Amino acid sequence: MPGLRVLDSTLHHEDTGSGTAFVLLHGNPGSSHVWRNVMPGLGPGRLLAPDLIGMGRSGKPDIAYRFADHARYLDAWFDALGLDRVVLVGHDWGGALAFDWAARNPDRVLGVAFLESIVKPLARSDLSPQARRRSETIRTPGLGEELVLDQDLFVRQAFTGGVLTPVGDADLAAYLAPYPDRESRRPLLAWARQMPLDGDPAELVARIEAYNAWLARSEDVPKLLMTFEGSPTLLIGPGTARWCATNIASLETVHCGAAGHHAPEDRPAEIAAAVSAWSDRHGLR
Repeated sequence: MPGLRVLDSTLHHEDTGSGTAFVLLHGNPGSSHVWRNVMPGLGPGRLLAPDLIGMGRSGKPDIAYRFADHARYLDAWFDALGLDRVVLVGHDWGGALAFDWAARNPDRVLGVAFLESIVKPLARSDLSPQARRRSETIRTPGLGEELVLDQDLFVRQAFTGGVLTPVGDADLAAYLAPYPDRESRRPLLAWARQMPLDGDPAELVARIEAYNAWLARSEDVPKLLMTFEGSPTLLIGPGTARWCATNIASLETVHCGAAGHHAPEDRPAEIAAAVSAWSDRHGLR
């Protein structure tokens, strides 16, 4: 589908089916391509998977690509399509954007399903030593640019090391295509530097605290957490899953098997089945 004009740029999105809108939001450094094997198993409904601004086939305006920028373009996209009473499905930063949008538009949300997402602010001590070193390197001026902007290794590693089974050449090429040069990779570095650690960045931590409050009180909105096992790259382990069970209202948790952080590549059928069954249990379509 051609890009939809949004603010000063365009957002590309996949759009199939009819009925209740299921909006699938990807993370970093992915695109709507990550949902290609999930969408066919979701069952009835209008399935929409946008490429976040600066990512996939969406436009790359001259902006900072902070969380607030992504939220602003997504807001305009939802409004341009007149989307209302939607089911949100989010992975990685897409989950955080889903929570944020739901918290600010509570009357427009039927349910929220998420996996491997930013559910709360983190401390550096929450990260593994390897993840902590990587985060510190990316945040260091000069080193972060060298790691993320000057080469395509950041994308390659996500879909060869952030999964249990590396993606094939054609799919890897699809993920790499939007990022052929240094300038095109700026959104990836901006996202990587947004990881909310030890209260920084403060603006984002405040937004996370706001959506945490909504997640805790929104008993009328069913929520689904999908968990995985078997990889050191996983963001939501048993401890975080327990935090979610204690702090998120009306939450169901479904274990979907072994996967890496980019779980839609490893477990698309299981993710689709979990979202579909949960949607039917709660009459969301």
